Amino acid sequence: MEAGEENKSSQFEKVSNTITVYSGSSAVFMIATGLILLWGITGPIFNYSNTWLLIANTATSIITFLMVFLIQKAQNKEAIAVQLKLNELIAASTHASNRLLNIQDLSEGELKTLYEHYRKLVELTQQAESNTQSHSVEDAIDAIDEVIVEEEKKKEAGK
Repeated sequence: MEAGEENKSSQFEKVSNTITVYSGSSAVFMIATGLILLWGITGPIFNYSNTWLLIANTATSIITFLMVFLIQKAQNKEAIAVQLKLNELIAASTHASNRLLNIQDLSEGELKTLYEHYRKLVELTQQAESNTQSHSVEDAIDAIDEVIVEEEKKKEAGK
């Protein structure tokens, strides 16, 4: 990226971060409430004309349109930051599975499969004699595989 483009990006980042911070503040909420009250009070003055309605509709549409993108940008940035923090915790833990480091890149089907393995892991932990007994995802996969094999045997015996 060239220096000019990077500077523009940096400026945009600064402006959007500032707007994000201030748009969620109490002061901006009070200003917005004041503007709505002012608009409502001026209604009788302008005889509730089409122009009076058009000003409010246009302003709120524009602000809403821009805020949708600003909120999405803030959420994306927050999601990446949280994911990086979680990755750091997983990488730092000697007992954690490193397979989960980039879990956000998995497909929805892969995430559901992994979820089922962890659900089974919870069941194994609850069935254990000791709450401190550790289980792995592999234990959950083995348990699910055993269930599948048993179901297949039952199907074959039923034929």
